[in-house]
Amino acid sequence: MSQQLLAEVEASSLKSEKPAFDIGDTVDVHTRILEGEKERIQIFNGVVIAMNGSGTRETFTVRRIVAGEGVERKFPVHSPKVAKVEVKRSGVTRRAKLYYLRDRVGKAVKLREKRVDAPVAAADKPKATGKLRGRAKKRSS
Repeated sequence: MSQQLLAEVEASSLKSEKPAFDIGDTVDVHTRILEGEKERIQIFNGVVIAMNGSGTRETFTVRRIVAGEGVERKFPVHSPKVAKVEVKRSGVTRRAKLYYLRDRVGKAVKLREKRVDAPVAAADKPKATGKLRGRAKKRSS
């Protein structure tokens, strides 16, 4: 019973559209900053190295290098202070947490970019004739 109540209370504070990004992506996190009466947007860009939690407690950690020093910041996914998360590039990763990037310096911090191939329309695909397939090619001697 208490789990259902908690779920209902949490549902009201969840964002309707969760930002679509993954670990290894380079993102710009737009955060709302209040300075007195004024509100402005500040952008924190870096690589997503971890995601933790679920529901309203879901957070992600972004790391960047500032003046040769590594800076990490945790952001709640469903916080009203996070205006939007913009994906700049997607990185190829084989791990859920990229904490090993903390020990790396310079170009070693870079991740390979994930290639997104455009879907080929059925009309543009070459027709298979059934004569030559794969690596079996005719040799002209």
